[in-house]
Amino acid sequence: MDIVVSGIRSTGNLHLGNYFGAVKNFVKLQHENRAFFFIADYHSLTTHPVPASLHSNVKQVLVEYLASGIDPEVATVYIQSDLPEIAELYLLLVMNAYNGELERCTSFKEKIKSQGENINAGLLTYPVLMAADIIIHKANKVPVGKDQEQHLEMTRTFARRFNRMYGVEYFPEPQAYNFGKSLVKIPGLDGSGKMGKSEGDGNAVFLNDTPESIQKKVMKAVTDSGPQEVNQKKPESIENLFAIMKVVSREDTYKHFDDLYNNREIRYGDFKKQLAEDIITFNAPIREKIKDLENDDAYLKKVVKQGAEKARESAAKTVSEVREIIGIRKF
Repeated sequence: MDIVVSGIRSTGNLHLGNYFGAVKNFVKLQHENRAFFFIADYHSLTTHPVPASLHSNVKQVLVEYLASGIDPEVATVYIQSDLPEIAELYLLLVMNAYNGELERCTSFKEKIKSQGENINAGLLTYPVLMAADIIIHKANKVPVGKDQEQHLEMTRTFARRFNRMYGVEYFPEPQAYNFGKSLVKIPGLDGSGKMGKSEGDGNAVFLNDTPESIQKKVMKAVTDSGPQEVNQKKPESIENLFAIMKVVSREDTYKHFDDLYNNREIRYGDFKKQLAEDIITFNAPIREKIKDLENDDAYLKKVVKQGAEKARESAAKTVSEVREIIGIRKF
């Protein structure tokens, strides 16, 4: 049985990219593995959220995890900050992480451009904290999207380095857990890049969006003047919309519009109307569960308390053993 760890930052609502990139996969694998699923509120501190927003975002993500099918009776569901052992392991790992390798990280370079007024040390050492999240449970599998592959490789680097420095075979080197030949990446509605809240609300379709909001966002999605040749290659903005249709629509629906495009007969208004309808249909049952769970604070409290207890049992054992390996011992 594999030990699987996956998490998401508590920066607000989950969107289709989160769902198809991680949550859907975790729903499947939680019944076949020892699964840990957490909400990364420590990671969100790199953007300096206000206290009220931080707490409400954690609750929202928890609700949407559960509404999407994560079962706290099967998987271990917890809040990152409920495990102080993660912060300690992060500290121990960061002592052997080198400035140069962290500065070369693609995500760090991107953050320098996007939040130039807030280049904090947490952004630089983000991959180390991510590594601590994973190897604290000695995980050997991690569901990740394409944008996180470099971070996972760095996690393997930190695990190997620890083993080599202390002459042990303690941490496994976790591998990507994917379903198919490639890891899933859901594009946004803005014509380029991935779906994400940081790219703007109009770029992402959230799991709790109203039908009206979904329709408005999709109808505003970037398109072009249409294909000029038969079987013309789709530009990125159009390919993005087809990629979303491929995961939310029926196969014959996707084929219908793909054929229309290839024959230069597509009408983008009809295409986007169908895409919006299919996203709304897909979102409907999840959105109903979200509304029910949002008002059940007693249940949510029970879930995180139970999850923290289960996760800390694993985390405390790892940190205790790591301290012993390093030589941090009580007199």
